Amino acid sequence: MSETKEYTITVFTENKTGLISRVVSIFTRRHINIESLTTSQSSLEGIHRFTIVIYSNESQVRKLVGQLEKQVEVMKAFYDENHEIVHQEIALYKVPTQAFSAGEKIERLIRSHNARILVIEPEFTVIEKTGHQEETEALLEDLKEIGIYEFVRSGRVAITKPMERLNKYLESLEKNYIIT
Repeated sequence: MSETKEYTITVFTENKTGLISRVVSIFTRRHINIESLTTSQSSLEGIHRFTIVIYSNESQVRKLVGQLEKQVEVMKAFYDENHEIVHQEIALYKVPTQAFSAGEKIERLIRSHNARILVIEPEFTVIEKTGHQEETEALLEDLKEIGIYEFVRSGRVAITKPMERLNKYLESLEKNYIIT
């Protein structure tokens, strides 16, 4: 059996009700946990994009991509390893505002993590950090020392390093359609 590692699967679809449920069920049937799931519009009008992070082996990922592409509304699916993509997540942290009155420690902490303050209220302050999961978790651990009310992290957003493959795929479909 091949090595288990992190893969990012990108699925380009029509925007149809119930599609997310069918996509997730493909992973569930294969007993593969989804670590992160993000959906958004793509660079092409009318086409949406799922970005799904899993830990699996390449053989199973290939089968997953094949199953995904069998869905009627799925146009194309791709999988990538981390070195083939550029990715980020965003995290928000709600901390007690009173922590800022204890000197510059929290301010230095925020700067050292390249984070920024979004909102300051009398009871709480919201801090934002963009980065990889390890970076957002590192800030979370440091903020736990001063107290944290709430934490939330988005799913992964990612783009491939090669030019967007869907554009090339659609161009090939268009050429084949005109030729035949």
